[in-house]
Amino acid sequence: MAAAASATKGGFLGPRVEWRLAAPLGLTYLVFFAAPFAILLGISFYADAEQTRLGLDSWLKFYGDAFYLKVVFDTLKLGLFAVAATTILAYPLALVFRASSLRVQRLLTFIILMPLLTSVVIRTFAWIVILAREGVANQVLMGLGLTAAPLNLLQTELGLVIALTQIEMPLMLLPLLTILNRMDQNLVDASRALGASQWRTFFKVVLPLTLPGWVAGATLVFASATTAFISQSVIGGARLVYLPALIYQQATVVYNWPFAAVASLTLLFTVLVGIMALGLLGRFARMD
Repeated sequence: MAAAASATKGGFLGPRVEWRLAAPLGLTYLVFFAAPFAILLGISFYADAEQTRLGLDSWLKFYGDAFYLKVVFDTLKLGLFAVAATTILAYPLALVFRASSLRVQRLLTFIILMPLLTSVVIRTFAWIVILAREGVANQVLMGLGLTAAPLNLLQTELGLVIALTQIEMPLMLLPLLTILNRMDQNLVDASRALGASQWRTFFKVVLPLTLPGWVAGATLVFASATTAFISQSVIGGARLVYLPALIYQQATVVYNWPFAAVASLTLLFTVLVGIMALGLLGRFARMD
């Protein structure tokens, strides 16, 4: 009876030990996120690179220059393009996975996880070989007669989105597969039995039920694509400037830490806004 009363009042272990269970996570959050964030915020309010006087000069310089605003917009756009591309490819792959036999599913699981088991540097440089003017992609396109001359895919936004789509695909597929495996097949069968076409069944049954998995995958892809410094630098090159490269340049080349802090905080807020927008989109879609 005493144990039951204790569990009712304060949980299974009682109210006195709940904070102790959360203390390690809270301490880790404080040390590795809250404290660096506070330091970064403080540095951003220095007016000069030598950090000798306070002021809003770095903030005004960043948000008063059209070039830096374009960098923010391009970074946000890159994340959205990566989410769109992975979504278009992930849903057919997820449906094929669900309809396959157990043996084929094991093989597909290995293929899906392979990018995560490979170093991001190796994956990125492999895409250089594929997207180069004499690379595999151009050789295939010219061999099929789709183009008469090699296309410029490296150091372009299209080439970067193609590479990020393959690199980030597991982050979209794994949440979708988790939701699809839990979905009741009888709902799909009932929709087809009532005369709905495959497309109507997908948009009216499968898509709404898998929306939580898509939101989780889209969040991971968006956050990863917008902060993919190696892929953006190697494949995008110097012609494409995104916030991670700008932060690296200001912090390690120019040594303007206040300005780099402003760019870092902008990247953080941009990612958070994108994540919140995706969450709200999923919530409104479920309400509809």
